[in-house]
Amino acid sequence: MKDAFFRAAAVCALLLVPAVAKAAQGFATANVNMRSGPSTRYPAVTVIPAGESVEIHGCLADLPWCDVSFYSGRGWVAGRYVQAIYRSNRVYLEPEYYRPLGIPTVVFQFDGYWDRNYRGRDFYRDRDRWRRGPDWAGERDRRDWERQRAWDRREWERRQVSEDRREWERDRDDERRERRRDNEMRVVPECGFDDRLCEND
Repeated sequence: MKDAFFRAAAVCALLLVPAVAKAAQGFATANVNMRSGPSTRYPAVTVIPAGESVEIHGCLADLPWCDVSFYSGRGWVAGRYVQAIYRSNRVYLEPEYYRPLGIPTVVFQFDGYWDRNYRGRDFYRDRDRWRRGPDWAGERDRRDWERQRAWDRREWERRQVSEDRREWERDRDDERRERRRDNEMRVVPECGFDDRLCEND
């Protein structure tokens, strides 16, 4: 009796596997960035074209972001850009559909996730920066931008002063040359005997 029960349970489990696997499939509703963390401020991994299928590994409970696979890549996509099949209809990945679709809620663990998926990526070498979170990284970017802008402003002012000085020196030199020409034109020539320049004197 027990053997028959376990066999029946095993058969039911096998029958349920395709349904769960099917429920974990999603579709991109637009060309969307798959990112290295659950925020638009994390570096982009790739772009998922509209209509392409993705495998959904889980979604955050408190944010509408889901951990997905696209071909050989792994990353995070906002739930508003992914749909799944629910009762023969496509629905966006919202918390009320997680359980019916068989999608687990997950937690983003930065170190393990990045170590498994992004060691070969250029942005991996900045992981210490991104580990503090996208808001901190964004604030740092803003500070860097402000410092760069201040430096650019000082450099522009320095160049402007130099250009103004060069222009002033050119004007001064032109004025000096004009005065010399005027002085030369006012010089009275010395008249020699039978010099035609002095005929009117």
